[in-house]
Amino acid sequence: MDKQDHSLRLFQWAALGIVLLTVVTRLPSLLHPQPIFNEAIYSVVANEIVDGGRPYVDAVERKPPLLFWTYAAIFEVAGKYNWKALHVAALVWTLGTMAGLYAIGRALFDRETGLIAALLYSIFQPWVRGLNLAFNGELLMNLPIVWGWAIAFRPSSSRARPELVFSGALLCAGFLLKQPAAIAAVPLGIYLLLPDYRKSRGLNGMQSVTHAALLTLGFFGTLGAVAFVLWQQGILREAFDRTFTDNSIPHVFYTKGIFRTLAFAAVCLPLVIGTIMTCRDRGLWDKKEAERTALIGLLAASAVGTAASGRFYVHYYIQLIPPLVMLAAPFYAQLWFRKIQPPYWLLRPPITCAWLALTVIAFSFGHWLELAARRKPSEAGQYLSEHSAPNDRIFVWGQAAKIYLEARRRPASRYIEAASLTGHVFGGVLPGVDTRKWIVPGAWDKLEEDFAKHPPAYIVDVQTDLRQPHPVQNFPILANLLAEQYRPVAKTAEGVVYQRWAAN
Repeated sequence: MDKQDHSLRLFQWAALGIVLLTVVTRLPSLLHPQPIFNEAIYSVVANEIVDGGRPYVDAVERKPPLLFWTYAAIFEVAGKYNWKALHVAALVWTLGTMAGLYAIGRALFDRETGLIAALLYSIFQPWVRGLNLAFNGELLMNLPIVWGWAIAFRPSSSRARPELVFSGALLCAGFLLKQPAAIAAVPLGIYLLLPDYRKSRGLNGMQSVTHAALLTLGFFGTLGAVAFVLWQQGILREAFDRTFTDNSIPHVFYTKGIFRTLAFAAVCLPLVIGTIMTCRDRGLWDKKEAERTALIGLLAASAVGTAASGRFYVHYYIQLIPPLVMLAAPFYAQLWFRKIQPPYWLLRPPITCAWLALTVIAFSFGHWLELAARRKPSEAGQYLSEHSAPNDRIFVWGQAAKIYLEARRRPASRYIEAASLTGHVFGGVLPGVDTRKWIVPGAWDKLEEDFAKHPPAYIVDVQTDLRQPHPVQNFPILANLLAEQYRPVAKTAEGVVYQRWAAN
């Protein structure tokens, strides 16, 4: 076996090892028998689509349509409530994103850099919390973003570069999976107009502008096609209202943002250090200045996307992982393959490798512990599964969409969670603030219309504790309905289950 074949064989074994590491570290989700975190509400919407309903009018949620269509496609193939299939899809999606990061690293540097980029994403994508293993919007949008950038960074002998239309379409797909992904298109569009981009590819100004136009065409052409589909389904206005109008920012949680950003930086310190070292080493990016500028721009844009809602949820920070990985990988490739001397003792290869190994162990331990505590269905879900009929509709008052899935019953209202009816502020509790001023106009009228079409056989009140932000007595329409037509039949850990009187 010659040296080249030996090198290839080592590379293949390393790639296989990274894939196996990804599978092993995601076993907590692959073996989890329940939806993880926000998979629950997405699954309720998707199941309504499978049953012939439409998002935004038959099941209200504020994410873009492609997310629900993706979930619905999985459930159409694998069956509703198939959580193993959903979590396998999350694993495959992660591996697909890693493949895109490998393609970027190889295009800009070499295959070793690409492999390290894939490794770093595998390790740090589900940082700290088990809920980050969920098939959530951030995980979903990262794949089309990464591949959109991989296409744009790809060396090309063609001056026309028609593939940029597909790159723009992928970036739009990211946006149609989760709104903040749209911002990733901005630095890529600027990249195509940079003088360094033109110089490195031997282009003139008009060709550069044409490339940016092709990217824009792909983005807005895809957006227009999806808008046409929504219009045909009669839900274009509702989709716009839910994904944009309902995503106002009533409060910015500054303190939470500071502490969670510091926690993210501390936990992902190897990525932060690698990014800083890469950005400092201009020689590493010789003849790749445009790409360096673009990736720094993507990191800045992703930071804006992470903070844009003012909520600073832990899983929002997943959007930062791809640009950090793409910037950090070249430094670690140089370091681990002995092409440079470590600038500090902390960055010696044995120390950094041990650091990453301990990070993997710590993350996995935390994921197992967190998800192990969530394996059992709720008492309310179990009660409804055992006592209600398969064709019964139910309604949950509060933010607990998982009860529909645990009961395996369809919602009686389009409002799967009560945020539109209560003005609930996502991101945290605001003591002393009456959120009813943020109730979506007309929401209560639509609730009454839904109940008239299919009255709920059971209503679950998970806001029974007066310390909860939205006790039912503050909402007369529902309070009167419960008093006149329902009786409490079970008190569970989640709240009170009410059954409709047979006489009604």
